[in-house]
Amino acid sequence: MELFTDPKTLFHSKRANIFYLEKCRVMVRAGRVVYMTHGKEGQSSFNIPALNTTVVLLGIDTSITQSAVRMLALEGVLIGFSGSAGTPLFAGTSVEWLCPQNEYRPTDYLQRWLTCWFDETKRTEMARKLQRFRLHYIERVWSEDKALQQAGFYLDDVLTEKALKDFAQKIAVCENATQLLALDTSLTKQLYTIAATCTKRQDFVRDEDSLDDVNLFLNQGNYLAYGLAATTLWVLGIPHGFPLMHTSTKRGALVFDVADLIKEALILPLAFICAKAQMSELAFRQHCLEAFTRHNALDFMFETLKKISGEGEEL
Repeated sequence: MELFTDPKTLFHSKRANIFYLEKCRVMVRAGRVVYMTHGKEGQSSFNIPALNTTVVLLGIDTSITQSAVRMLALEGVLIGFSGSAGTPLFAGTSVEWLCPQNEYRPTDYLQRWLTCWFDETKRTEMARKLQRFRLHYIERVWSEDKALQQAGFYLDDVLTEKALKDFAQKIAVCENATQLLALDTSLTKQLYTIAATCTKRQDFVRDEDSLDDVNLFLNQGNYLAYGLAATTLWVLGIPHGFPLMHTSTKRGALVFDVADLIKEALILPLAFICAKAQMSELAFRQHCLEAFTRHNALDFMFETLKKISGEGEEL
């Protein structure tokens, strides 16, 4: 019989780990969650520090025991079943997660969120705030990150400066979520063009089904961002089905909204940079996780949603 301890809880916003596992078995041994692999040298066991983990993605040929799920749930770790390299996600027909079962989480943020969400005018204003925070994060990361600057991503570049300035001005005049989503898409396309120019990939076309390295990296990085977004929403107790932007797309659309806060700032440039350097998928994911930590991506998601739902100062 496995023994479960009750260690001191670490805030989700301070956790450092996202795990993508494949061809292994996740189980509990000696009171710890581990994953077992089989190689030429026999069987190997590695710890998963559940206390410091936000998301575990289980890829191809992976299984997990009931006791491991229980222990991960006790520490508030989200679990997702995915295909190769973390995409697509299979724990549902859209971006859905196996969330830890806890009916005693605070309801403060849910109540604040829904108070505004059911009022279309207030919901639109919440969406505007979301886009302003997204813009602020792009400006902050691109002005601070030396690695991005060395690769040619400068905040004061003429095209970048114009794209972000136009975006900021147009946010205020959008009248509904549909217009804001169109504006969101337009900015992303402009940033793709800028990234392609910086990395000499002028032939790039965004296609989620494409097998070229940039598109594959974008898919994989985006799913890492979805994991952080799903974790943030679960901790705050805000259901995924109350989106601000992706109102007519998939179930769990609020996950897409929250993930958008960091995708263009971090995932987009890293996908192009790592593809140019011909890095492996593993190396790319490691760069993403390091960037999440370096730029406090999870902290930023938490603080943004708290402010949008009415707590603290706004931009």
